[in-house]
Amino acid sequence: MTEIDRQYQKLLRLIFDEGVEEVNARTGHKVKSLPGVTVAIEAEDGFPLLSLRKIPVRLFTAEQVWFLTGSRRPDQFLRQFTKIWDDFSSLSGVVTAAYGWRWRNAFGRDQITELVRLLQHDESSRQGVVLAWDPGGDGLGAKTKLNVPCPFGFTVNIIGGKLNLHNLVRSNDMILGFPHDVAGFALLQRILAGHLGVGVGRYTHSISHGHIYDIHYDAARELIKRRSRQGKIKLEPQADWLRRAMKGDKDLVVEIVAELERQYLPLAPIPGLKIVL
Repeated sequence: MTEIDRQYQKLLRLIFDEGVEEVNARTGHKVKSLPGVTVAIEAEDGFPLLSLRKIPVRLFTAEQVWFLTGSRRPDQFLRQFTKIWDDFSSLSGVVTAAYGWRWRNAFGRDQITELVRLLQHDESSRQGVVLAWDPGGDGLGAKTKLNVPCPFGFTVNIIGGKLNLHNLVRSNDMILGFPHDVAGFALLQRILAGHLGVGVGRYTHSISHGHIYDIHYDAARELIKRRSRQGKIKLEPQADWLRRAMKGDKDLVVEIVAELERQYLPLAPIPGLKIVL
C-alpha cells in the first residue's frame, strides 16, 4: 500500500460515512458528497499513482503533455494516444474549455511561460497562480457548455528548494476523476520542477465537492477493501521535459509511460466503470 492508496481509501470511507446523499439535477444520478476534502502527498511518498485498481498511465501522461502544447484540438497530438476528450469536442473538433488552451493562450497571456519566468527570477514568489476558469463565461448560470474546468486553477511555489503544487478542484468524481487528476497534475509538478532545476515538494489536491455516483457505490466499496503490494514509485524529473512537452514530443509520452509502467503493480481493473457526463 502506498500513501496515495491509504489517503484515497480514507476519503472514500469518509464520503460513505459522513457524505450527504442527494440527486444531482444536471445528471439525474444520486451522489454521496462531501465539501472541502484534501489529500497531500510529499515527494518522499513517491509518485501518486493509485494501485488499488489499474489506472491507464498513457491517458493522463498524454493528456498532460497535450495541455502543455496549448492546443484545444484533440486531433492535434492527443488522439494518437487517447480519445478521452472527444466527448467534450464541438462539431468542429474544438474543446472550448481545454485546460492547456486556457493556460497558454487565453486571458491575453501564456501563464505557463510566465510562471516559469517568474520563478526563475524570484524563487520566493508567492504569485505563481495559473487559472483555467474563465469568469467571463464559465458557470454562474452562463450558457451550458460541453465542459467547464473541474481543476480550475493551481498554485506553484518553491520552499526550501522544492517545488510545491496545490491543485484547486471545484468538483471531483472520486472513482474516475480523482485518481486521473492526481497523477496528471503530479506529473505537471515534476515537469515544472525539472525545468526549474529544483526538487519536488508537496502535491496538494483540494476538492470543493468530492462525490461518489450511485453507479460507482459498489466499486467504491470494493476499493475500500483492497490491499495492494505496490511500493513507492519514483519518477525523477528531467530538465528537458517542459520544452519537449510544449513541442508535443510524442517520444516524451512513451518514455514517461515506460518508466511508470516498469514500476507499476496495480490490482485488477474494476470492469464496467462508466463516466457520468
